Amino acid sequence: MPLYRLFIIIVGVCVILGLMIWLVTSISWLYSQVAWMANPILANLLLVMLISLLGLLIYTFVYYFRLFQFGGNGSKKRRHNLRIPLDKSGAAETSLKAIRQQVNQIQDEVARQALISRSQDIEANLSQGSIQVVIFGTGSAGKTSVVNGLMGEMVGRVNAPMGTTINGETYRLKLPGLNREILIIDTPGIGEVGEGGATRSEMARTLATEADLLLFVVDNDLRQSEWYPLRNLAEMGKRSLLIFNKTDLYTEADKNQILNQLKQRVGGFISSEDVIAIAANPQLINLENGDTFKPEPDLMPLIHKIATILRAEGEELIADNILLQSQRLGEEARRLIDNQRLRQAEKIVDRYQWIGAGAIAVTPLPVVDLLATAAVNAQMVVEIGKIYGCELNMDRGRELALSLAKTLGSLGIVKGAIQLVATALHFHIGTIVVGKAIQGITAAYLTRIAGRSFIEYFRQNQDWGDGGITEVVQRQFQLNRRDEFVRGFIQDAIARVIEPLNLHQSSAESDDELELELDKPSDIAPYLYQDSSQNDWENPRHPPDNW
Repeated sequence: MPLYRLFIIIVGVCVILGLMIWLVTSISWLYSQVAWMANPILANLLLVMLISLLGLLIYTFVYYFRLFQFGGNGSKKRRHNLRIPLDKSGAAETSLKAIRQQVNQIQDEVARQALISRSQDIEANLSQGSIQVVIFGTGSAGKTSVVNGLMGEMVGRVNAPMGTTINGETYRLKLPGLNREILIIDTPGIGEVGEGGATRSEMARTLATEADLLLFVVDNDLRQSEWYPLRNLAEMGKRSLLIFNKTDLYTEADKNQILNQLKQRVGGFISSEDVIAIAANPQLINLENGDTFKPEPDLMPLIHKIATILRAEGEELIADNILLQSQRLGEEARRLIDNQRLRQAEKIVDRYQWIGAGAIAVTPLPVVDLLATAAVNAQMVVEIGKIYGCELNMDRGRELALSLAKTLGSLGIVKGAIQLVATALHFHIGTIVVGKAIQGITAAYLTRIAGRSFIEYFRQNQDWGDGGITEVVQRQFQLNRRDEFVRGFIQDAIARVIEPLNLHQSSAESDDELELELDKPSDIAPYLYQDSSQNDWENPRHPPDNW
């Protein structure tokens, strides 16, 4: 025993003895005082009551100490084990109900029917499904040999053909003491190269994520390509066993060394008791007389482990898996709905950007600063909100539009948009373009930035995020100034704004048109008079006289 522990015990015993001496002295003094001042019978009664109370306190302390120290964890664990399947089954049912409501919002008929079918399969498995034991690992680890060995030992027959498993093969068996049927599923090998290797690996991972119990088979120490998928599956909540196969190929010392290495590598997510060494298909042994001998498969440790887990945790494993599958299905439904809403919202933004561009090009604004206000259309905000289930009135739409328009102006994005559009038009056309065309196309560009910013706002449940509206708008501006997007945007602008505007100008008076030579930066200076560091909404300024 360490010296400091001995010292603590001695000090504790001394304190307890001192308290006991003090307690006995105090009771004796109290008894003598009561006996001298009152009736001795009353003193005896008081003494009995004090001793009884003291005994009750000691008993209560010892009882709850033992309950906490020895019985608390076991009782808590038993209650936990009993309640987990019920709670998780209830959570899965709740999740499935939410999925059914989400599915009704999906417009893609094929995707909707696929989700409905998968949710029905999960519901069926919740009530009377089988326990799925999935054999997972690389192609050379001997997974099919493990399947053959399990089937042969447990039911007396071998069904799995030897060789490469192309698709998942399923075998059925019954285990005494279990009401549910057991499905042994042999998966394709992971990490295969060549034609179809990636497809088979993906199929294997899909089957593994649907497993109630996962048997990860290796034939040596874990490689990184094996460790990562095993860790990911374990962290998903998959009950996993690590199976060290082909131990007959190693000496006893080498086998123990590899087994210890495996336990160390997976110690963070798999218990050492769940790392099991087997020989599913031992190699032939050449005898001295020239004959060969086939050893029996060494599978009993694995069989006993599987039987123990399924009998003790079978219903809990199913509840875990069903809850996981329902959650993944819900995530997929939300992803489909989000993509659907995104496509619808982008169509609205696209429509309003060219409507605004045409209107401003025909009737340009007297000051460029008002481009931001004109670009952010309140009706567009209301329609985007409706797609995301947010019913906004026009007053709220105008409030949001004004807030974002102020942000566009204060960040200098209006000036940046004019420069970007003017430069791009000069590069694509190389001729003189009227100022009203630049205004119209800039308005379309600003409308797109505003619309995409509002899409992010509604996707995040009407929240601009930690960085606020400024960060969202800046991010959208950076995303929409990339060369590839700008080229496509300008091509659309030429077809939708420049060509109709030229046609309109050819039949109208042109005395009051303002022309800009795009290769002279000074000529677009009137559009750029505002200092981006100032907020023009709070300090309005008038354009120069030469506007």
